[in-house]
Amino acid sequence: MENYDLYLPTHLIFGRGRIDELPSLLPAKGSRILLAMGGGSIRRIGLYDKLRELLSDYEVFDFSGIEPNPKISTIRRAVELCKAQKIDFIVAAGGGSVIDAVKCIAAGAYYDGDPWDLVLDHSRIGRAIPFCAVLTLSATGSDYDNSGVISNSATNEKMFLAASNLFPQASILDPTYTFTVPANQTAAGSADIISHTFEQYLVKEGNPFTDAMCEGVLRTVFEYAPKAIAAPDDYEARAQLMMVSSFGCCGLLSIGRTPSPWPCHGMEHEISAFYDITHGVGLAILTPNWMRWSLTPETAPRFAQYGVRVWHLNPQDDVMKNAQKAIEKTAEFFKSIGLPSKLSEVGIDDKHFEEMADHVAKIWWSFDGALRPISRSKNCGLFSCRFRLNCAGTGASNRPKRRSAEMTKHNVFKNCHAERQQRIVKMHCGGMKSRRCSDTHAKIGGLDFRTS
Repeated sequence: MENYDLYLPTHLIFGRGRIDELPSLLPAKGSRILLAMGGGSIRRIGLYDKLRELLSDYEVFDFSGIEPNPKISTIRRAVELCKAQKIDFIVAAGGGSVIDAVKCIAAGAYYDGDPWDLVLDHSRIGRAIPFCAVLTLSATGSDYDNSGVISNSATNEKMFLAASNLFPQASILDPTYTFTVPANQTAAGSADIISHTFEQYLVKEGNPFTDAMCEGVLRTVFEYAPKAIAAPDDYEARAQLMMVSSFGCCGLLSIGRTPSPWPCHGMEHEISAFYDITHGVGLAILTPNWMRWSLTPETAPRFAQYGVRVWHLNPQDDVMKNAQKAIEKTAEFFKSIGLPSKLSEVGIDDKHFEEMADHVAKIWWSFDGALRPISRSKNCGLFSCRFRLNCAGTGASNRPKRRSAEMTKHNVFKNCHAERQQRIVKMHCGGMKSRRCSDTHAKIGGLDFRTS
């Protein structure tokens, strides 16, 4: 059993109609409030008008236009507004990207320099404007954690910031506000929840308690995501997804387990930093391939356990066979809800792979701690472990991290937070041979990505 620290101060307020309780979460009447939002979705579903009604006793300043991968350029404008108007409190209305951005805005409002400094060095984060969240998308878990992912288009970087005072004071979770989320976004959000869980579940050592929690999250998403896509106003399906999404990155699923370097997220952030693809889409491409690559006789029991407990495979069957079946069922699920399985399907080639690999090695956790360690190659200075981004449904996949905006927050876990803040990771050299591809073959930090 690993040591752990778990700090979760956010008040979760879940259920239909709970938005009416928002005024009880706010400071004294007359306070100056920033209402932060993305595009026009909260207006289309009537949430904006409801919020303005509930905020009628306050001086409210709207800030809209926060991107799906929130950009530091947008955050800078919001920070200036907060400083100029002496904002007392922020209401973040939207999905994880809006909440991520608000975390940076809240901290940036009390910082004299460029808010990007806070992303590069979390130790510079001091005071922060208090805020709450009104969630409209089940995906990132930003409503219940203390970190956010921010993109810098000028440097092609997508990185996170985190601090103990960047938890929302409260988050209102009303599943009805997700009824109008399109099928593709529902699918991508579901892939994000799944990946958060795998990153913590597929480690060397677990425990019965958190194994069961992770398996419960996975079974929930596999059952209810297709239902929510088929019937968008199915309250039970939307409620189940919203409930489990909150716990993906708060640290609860990790307690007592081998610490994870979240390899798929490290790689996906690199890809979406350069190409600005939807985070969950990138994870859906990477995850099954990473699982295939990670499967060895030593790791097979973990994958087989997943197959038996989540996919109800026969426990009497061969362990390796069950492990392989479980991985393929995962890939089939992503395809069944309309998600791509190859980078080429989202217009990505190998142009930036080398640069991505260099960057993820510098700023991400060491992949030495992954289920199957990933180390540097002596002959190319990149990772020796080769990941293939599935062309024909075989091979493994891994993903780099850096430029773009929208990482899933996974740091509230304090014993990992210190390592994260170091940012510079020294990778060991290795000498593993990669398999050859018949089509486009490139290395991302030693990870071989099939792109067509």
